[in-house]
Amino acid sequence: MPSSRRPGYPPAPGSSNQRSSTQGSPNQGSSGRDGAPASRTGVISATKSDQGPGTSASPAPAPAPGKVLAFPEPKARRRRRIVLGTIAVVAVLIAGVIAAAVYSPWLAVRTVTVQGTRMLSQDQIQAALAPLQGKPLPQVSDRDVTALLQPLVQVKSVTSQARPPSTLQVTIVERVPVALVKQGEAFQLVDPDGVPLGTAPDAAAVKLPVIDGGGGALPQDLFHAITGVLGALPPDILARLSDASAKSVDAVELKLVDGQTIVWGNAGEKDLKARVLAALLKAPADPKNPVKVYDVSVPRHPVTR
Repeated sequence: MPSSRRPGYPPAPGSSNQRSSTQGSPNQGSSGRDGAPASRTGVISATKSDQGPGTSASPAPAPAPGKVLAFPEPKARRRRRIVLGTIAVVAVLIAGVIAAAVYSPWLAVRTVTVQGTRMLSQDQIQAALAPLQGKPLPQVSDRDVTALLQPLVQVKSVTSQARPPSTLQVTIVERVPVALVKQGEAFQLVDPDGVPLGTAPDAAAVKLPVIDGGGGALPQDLFHAITGVLGALPPDILARLSDASAKSVDAVELKLVDGQTIVWGNAGEKDLKARVLAALLKAPADPKNPVKVYDVSVPRHPVTR
């Protein structure tokens, strides 16, 4: 009669873990009374233990100390590093060129040319600007030139321009004298701002009107009212004036060398009054009715009488 016992799974040779597992657990024996199959856990344990006594599963090998895996630098980062390096080199080169230009003795001032002078002589300007000799052109500014020419009251404004390698060109705008003010035996030249510009031995030496102070010191407001009017007149009319006076700031009068009187009024609309007066003086004279007074105090309605 055949046996009803199921064959068991024999333990692996030399596996002590499997024997102990089979003997200690009634449910996992290979030939248990209930005929249960052998435990899969026991098989797995036996398989791991086949590596021999004292042997355990080793982890994945770690990289040797001191060795780092090198990854290639991203293209964007490398491109940025190259661009920044190039910019830095160019900036250093530009700074070097600028420094060489600013401090180079090759660009030192050796020649000064002057334009725009009428009252001042070339020698006066050259003497005033002598401290600029030998100074590099890039270091010379309009402020430096103006400061050196400030003692010369005839200079109203000044501009300068460097002409490499060694020339400085200076353009001067002088103050324009518009009247003579009698001071003792001499006559003082003044501009529209009342700045004294020099002296003349007599009134006939310069074709400018004499400001009449009425035998005393002219008040400041009246003086500026007169010089402001004279400053608005063209040179050809100034040359025809003999004197100028003012009873008030609204009553400025001028005298022509021919004896006619110009009633100017106040300082308003100076340019328009100057154009109207120029047109009246150019009108043909009538010998039968000579003009004695030109009234331009109301320039849009001038009057001659």
